[in-house]
Amino acid sequence: MDAYDQGSNPRHEPPDEPEPAAADSHPPNDRAAPAEPPPNHPALPPNDPAPPPPTGTAVLSIRYQIAVALALAVVTVAACVHLGTMFLHVAPSNTVTKQHGQAIDEWVYPEFEQNWKLFAPNPLQQNIAVQVRAEVRAADGGIRTTRWYDLSALDGAAIDGNLLPSHTQQNALRRAWDFYVATHDDENRPDGLRGALAERYLRRLVVLRLDREQAGGRGAVVQQVQIRSRTTNVPPPEWSTEQVSDKPVFRELPWWPVTETDRAAGTRDIGTEAGTQ
Repeated sequence: MDAYDQGSNPRHEPPDEPEPAAADSHPPNDRAAPAEPPPNHPALPPNDPAPPPPTGTAVLSIRYQIAVALALAVVTVAACVHLGTMFLHVAPSNTVTKQHGQAIDEWVYPEFEQNWKLFAPNPLQQNIAVQVRAEVRAADGGIRTTRWYDLSALDGAAIDGNLLPSHTQQNALRRAWDFYVATHDDENRPDGLRGALAERYLRRLVVLRLDREQAGGRGAVVQQVQIRSRTTNVPPPEWSTEQVSDKPVFRELPWWPVTETDRAAGTRDIGTEAGTQ
């Protein structure tokens, strides 16, 4: 409609409002953030962990570290010398043992004695029984001589049927006799201090055993002891043609007086043994 058709009082309509802008399809929060520029310097590596605290000998001062090193060296050398000496002791006779046999024996006996040898040692072909009798003063004051006590047979009876026999029951008497024989000649003369030690050890051992068996009766006091060995050959097997004597051979030692020290040693041993059992 034009102005002429509107008349003198035309109606004025509000002008058309501009159309609102199209709503953004993405909310402001969904807009991608602008990419950050790359750093101008490389990232620092993580801090190194603290070193562990020192342990062992490292915590010691230099002076003590030197002392420990010297002590270890001494122990190592002593162990090597001991192992070498023990090897020479059980090894067959050779140049070294012939030249230094006495020094080797002094090192080994009696604490480290070994009763075996390398390279197929000769087995025992004899049975040796140690027997003892005593001259005792009875409770009434009389002096008399006891019968022979077969100590080896008593030891055998003690371990017969025992699954865990004690080392003392098996070896004490035998080792004492072997020690005596090795340190005395055929006339029972000792070869030095070791011979005297072997005699004293064997005497105190039999006094202990006699006291245990109550030789001479209750209250009797042992005045002297006499020891002998009874040696018999092991019979050969049935298939062997070897002929050996079956007669026993005895070796009697002289009478040994018993001192108060011997009796005291026997009393201590009995008390110790009773306490352990």
